[in-house]
Amino acid sequence: MFRPVALFVGLRFVRARKKNQLMSFVSLISMLGVALGVAALIAVLSVINASTATMRDETLKAVPHAAISLNGSFMGVDQAIERLLAQPGVLGAAPFMQAEAWLRFEGRGEFVNVRGVSAQTETQVLHSPSPQLQDLLQELSGQPDGVILGTRLAGQLGIYAGMQLSVTPLASLLQRQTEDARSFRVLGVADFGFYDNDNIALISLPAAEQLFAADPGAVTQIRLKVDDVFEAAAIARQAASSLDNQPHTVSSWSESRRSLFDALRMEKILTGFMLLMIVIIGAVNIVATLVMAVADKNADIAILRTMGAGRFTVMAVFMIQGFAAGILGTVLGAAGGIALAANLQHITRWFEGAINNFVAPGNVYMIAHLDALVLWSDVLLVCLSALLISLLATLYPAWRASRVQPADVLRYE
Repeated sequence: MFRPVALFVGLRFVRARKKNQLMSFVSLISMLGVALGVAALIAVLSVINASTATMRDETLKAVPHAAISLNGSFMGVDQAIERLLAQPGVLGAAPFMQAEAWLRFEGRGEFVNVRGVSAQTETQVLHSPSPQLQDLLQELSGQPDGVILGTRLAGQLGIYAGMQLSVTPLASLLQRQTEDARSFRVLGVADFGFYDNDNIALISLPAAEQLFAADPGAVTQIRLKVDDVFEAAAIARQAASSLDNQPHTVSSWSESRRSLFDALRMEKILTGFMLLMIVIIGAVNIVATLVMAVADKNADIAILRTMGAGRFTVMAVFMIQGFAAGILGTVLGAAGGIALAANLQHITRWFEGAINNFVAPGNVYMIAHLDALVLWSDVLLVCLSALLISLLATLYPAWRASRVQPADVLRYE
């Protein structure tokens, strides 16, 4: 079977037993360095992916996939919802109204976002409705003066189901018109996610229309549920194009929570860049290994040159020799990183048990059980980056090998 000379000789150099034990040790360290860097990158990025997915799910408990505001009165909300539901990618649509208000209970109060919803259709647009929230929405449909609070908001105010509270629109409060305040009865509490449990209150849509009648900024909007949350903005804009030039404004969860997810994305990039330094350190060891290999094989290089091998062939031989360590390290690191990410929950539980058994008996130390989400695009990107760094690390030693002069080496042989 035909094999290029550079590939044949380069693989022979890889398999050859090294007389210099230091060279063998440095070669092993370089391979392990690349493997460690790749494994750490895959595992840490998987943890960040899982954290981002959890935060996204928590955010979508309260934030719509997309929302459309109708600017004008050319088309009714019911007619617009009927058209939107007929568009591809739209799974549900429901009207809502949201505005800021002052919620007061027994001398204590909080500024909250009061959202008026249609109890009959709200469950169709919730990202992951809990049975408790569905029951509360069903109860809200028969209670025009009912209100559902977020868990932390209810805890901060010390409110329980059945208690009465007052709600004053912020616009009226700024104009010192307290007569717009209205009393509501707490139906219960619901989970609106990490970020909205302390500032969300749900009331019925007719009650919201009466409460915010004097607030020009409170308008009825349409909440959409789409089949792909990552394309929510594009799906909503495409669906809104069916409204016959009705003036409208489209917003999505990725826009309303842009600062949060931009920060998470930047954290992932910076963490990946810092961990990539481990791969670069492993690549530096590849440079050291090849420099020693070139010095050790000067005679072999000279013989290859006298047999007709060009400088590019010699350069390719040592690039293959060094690149083999990068390939092996990348493969081992990818396998190790995927295995580590897949078993991360079991590892953290075992580590927590070991600490509590040997360091502080009695379950004193509680360690958060990390979750991991492996994205194959991340694995591919990490592997390609490691291979590219390993390949670049071979260029200088290989170039040095190609500059060896046969006459100078063989003169005293």
